[in-house]
Amino acid sequence: MRVLAAEIENDGRDLAAETIGVEKEWNEVSPLELVRKISACGIVGMGGAGIPAHLKLSPPADKPIDVFIVNCTECEPLVSADFVIVKHHAGEILTGARIIQKILGAKKTLVAADSAARESVAALSAALKDRKFRDLSVVALRPKYPQSAEKILVKTLTKREVPSCGRAADVGCVVHNAATVRAIAQAVLAGTPLYQRVLTTGGPCVASPKNLLVRIGTPARDVLERCGADMKRATKVIMGGPMRGNAQADLDTPVIKTTYGVFAYDTLVPGVKRYDCIGCGRCARACPMRLFPSYLMRFVDKKKTADVREWGVVDCIECGSCAYVCPAKINLVHFMKLGKYRLGGPDAGHAACEGLA
Repeated sequence: MRVLAAEIENDGRDLAAETIGVEKEWNEVSPLELVRKISACGIVGMGGAGIPAHLKLSPPADKPIDVFIVNCTECEPLVSADFVIVKHHAGEILTGARIIQKILGAKKTLVAADSAARESVAALSAALKDRKFRDLSVVALRPKYPQSAEKILVKTLTKREVPSCGRAADVGCVVHNAATVRAIAQAVLAGTPLYQRVLTTGGPCVASPKNLLVRIGTPARDVLERCGADMKRATKVIMGGPMRGNAQADLDTPVIKTTYGVFAYDTLVPGVKRYDCIGCGRCARACPMRLFPSYLMRFVDKKKTADVREWGVVDCIECGSCAYVCPAKINLVHFMKLGKYRLGGPDAGHAACEGLA
């Protein structure tokens, strides 16, 4: 029957299940069998959207993929989980990239990394010296939020523009972030399911901010207390990053496959009076998707659904740049989310957010 959640009782023994990868060497296995193994291990996009990985690895026959992109850039400020993964597991990530390249039949694989993360770039460059990775290439990009968004990354690396309401596959590209690619390698080589992930902890209430390898289902409270957080001071806990994370009402909320950060703050942002839009255009200049947030806000406010759709609200990646620069203090992201919800429910435009994460 359909239920909100399935509760699994823990036997308390903490024994690892015996798992195996594909039966042969992965390069001798058919792409279909590799995709089945990835699906069976529950691998999803760990950058935020959580789209099942096997779906992106099974593009329609009329949309051949010639470029695969490994996104090793960070999705938000203060988050460094992917940097740590790349630094310590560069070889595993590149192996996962080769597996995905075989599945997609892509001619080119690009590994995008932030130039500021020198240790990560050095680790990738060192791993690329292995001859088996000779057909892969690393591209160091200048850090700029929200560059890790799928559509923006595709445009930056390939000069191809993903159409409105479209996906990267529409222009012959597939993008997966570093954590997802590593999880795919572990699934194929060892049959390891996605039961844990690396996330970043931080905030004024956290005495020792760090990156932790955390099992899925761990309560946010336990993660913060592991880093010496003063929970008596904490007035706001965010799961995700400072720009796109969601405030939690219950500290027993568990870490899920798409949780890349947990932050604890000791002060709430005081209520700011919202003023009328003055038409300054700052939001339009800040929008990486070249939308007009102030216009969309008016259309959503007046429930003009047709105009909301026509002006491309589903292309909004909810990065928060528009609200950040708005002098009138209008919560423009709220209106973007509300507009997408009215168009097609809470998941409308979800694919547009993939990779920002």
